[in-house]
Amino acid sequence: MKKRRYQYLLCILFCFLLFNGCSRFDPSKKQQLESEELSPISKSSFKLNTVVSITIYDSTDTSLLDGALALCDKYEAMLSKTKEESEICKLNKGISVSLSKETLSLIETGLYYSKLSNGAFDISIEPLSSLWDFTALSPSVPSKTSIEEALRHIGWNYVHISNQSVSFEQSDMGIDLGAIAKGFIADRIKEYLLENNVQSALINLGGNVLLVGSKPNGDDFKVGIQKPFEDRNETIAIMELSDVSIVSSGIYERYFKQDDILYHHILNPSTGYPYDTGLTAVTVITNHSVDGDALSTTAFALGLEQGMEFINSLEDVYAVFITKENELYYSDGFKETIPISN
Repeated sequence: MKKRRYQYLLCILFCFLLFNGCSRFDPSKKQQLESEELSPISKSSFKLNTVVSITIYDSTDTSLLDGALALCDKYEAMLSKTKEESEICKLNKGISVSLSKETLSLIETGLYYSKLSNGAFDISIEPLSSLWDFTALSPSVPSKTSIEEALRHIGWNYVHISNQSVSFEQSDMGIDLGAIAKGFIADRIKEYLLENNVQSALINLGGNVLLVGSKPNGDDFKVGIQKPFEDRNETIAIMELSDVSIVSSGIYERYFKQDDILYHHILNPSTGYPYDTGLTAVTVITNHSVDGDALSTTAFALGLEQGMEFINSLEDVYAVFITKENELYYSDGFKETIPISN
């Protein structure tokens, strides 16, 4: 839907500072780490269409950084809707393909959240999302005719999984896992690090942040939410967190302006145009990043009132909603569970 609105910029600033907190580690390991005075090791690379950073606090083995980044390439080659040899691309083109267990599992997760959200989040949005190219040098709004045609081929309930394969009930359908793929990959990287005895790390896939344990001395990480329109060091609030996922969805991630109207990448599968819910962003705290990915998109799509009701109906899920007036609204139990300060 087309509606004039001003551009709002918002991004998540992650500040990793030490403070006094409760111990998360065995005391003997804490003493060992303090005596060794390990310095964090970190590596960044441009992957998944964003800057990916891996930081490990309790190991000096740099090969673990390379291994973690390699997982991004592995799963992008499987899940991308644009890479010709990916499983998803072949599936969307009607090419016979043997889907891996990981791909099938993620599609199942996507269908679960599509159903849970009553279609506000819909992995069958590919015919529509392929029309909107937010990475083009000169992006533009697709024609009304092409959008209307794409809408005829969207519907998560027309996607079926049977005998380890996926089929579409209608022609010209396709799957887009972009809204949950980064969360899925972050979870796989965490599993990899844990398998290699890493107990303190930070995974940042371009705003999808997943904390492995806490700081080596047992303190929580501090995660700041940046104040809109201000310097990156200006934060609205700072959360104290350990061993959880923090995922944000908002109009600032990918967007362009045409005729003074801002168009962002969170598309409404019912109208064909970006959602206009009065929100700038939603940040969701969950145990697993793939869940946070799906839930942040869903909560944003539903808007403040319905999105808050939706989040409050779930266990162990917390969210902060930010409106276009830069007002913050917290879900039930957020402030009682997560230490937060201005």
